[in-house]
Amino acid sequence: MTEQLRLMAVHAHPDDESSKGAATMAKYVSEGVDVIVVTCTGGERGSVLNPRLQGDPYIEENIHEVRRKEMDEARAILGVSQEWLGFVDSGLPEGDPLPPLPEGCFALEDVDTAAGELVRKIRSFRPQVVTTYDENGGYPHPDHIMTHKITMVAFDGAADAEKYPEDEFGPVWQPLKLYYNQGFNLPRTTALHEALIGRGLESPYAEWIDRMKEFERKPRTLTTFVPCADFFETRDKALLAHRTQIDPDGGWFRVPLEIQKEVWPTEEYELSKALVPTSLPEEDLFAGIRDNA
Repeated sequence: MTEQLRLMAVHAHPDDESSKGAATMAKYVSEGVDVIVVTCTGGERGSVLNPRLQGDPYIEENIHEVRRKEMDEARAILGVSQEWLGFVDSGLPEGDPLPPLPEGCFALEDVDTAAGELVRKIRSFRPQVVTTYDENGGYPHPDHIMTHKITMVAFDGAADAEKYPEDEFGPVWQPLKLYYNQGFNLPRTTALHEALIGRGLESPYAEWIDRMKEFERKPRTLTTFVPCADFFETRDKALLAHRTQIDPDGGWFRVPLEIQKEVWPTEEYELSKALVPTSLPEEDLFAGIRDNA
């Protein structure tokens, strides 16, 4: 191998990197891969989900700064680098009918223009592999869906000097593989649920499974299973660093790690684009790249 392997994970908000593919990133960091997280928004409109911190006036008045500090702590735990794309959180609209999105938010940006900012990051970092969300955003948050849209455009646009001129966006670069995070998949959730019930333990997943079956009318295709159980603790530490977003007593942490490692020791992805030969299923995001790097 003559060239450094590089992985870019594109996420919507601070904390997404720690709940989606975090153990995978920590594993690759341990192997010497250069890993960067690109965070599209500052998470300014995210609710404080930790009951212990709700109503704290400092947090409410300084949520943008607080979430940046949380991101920096999580980044250090995972061992990755991290950069902000600089867009404003759209919030999660609720109601029927849904209210309009706030003016100037990420989800209302022009897709090609917003993708240009990600093109700059891709051309600068030069990743062989990029991960992001599927067309549903993983769940239908407008920022997650917008993250998918701009990543799809930027994956190809990073190599298109006509659409994104080099004198403005930097020298062209073509990533070789694009993946969708699919860690919250029905087979994994069902396996953990059944393992807990079988051991006489309470499962937090019964309602999750019902919602997933309703939302996933057509199951996603899981192509890539990255073994990373040794880094589940690191994942959880990074997630807990996002104190405003994570309830330490919530469902995220109700499944003992030893059961997770035994029953489902991988994180899953869906291969969306590949410009190198592939053989599915895979265990490595860099399959087809390592031998030629």
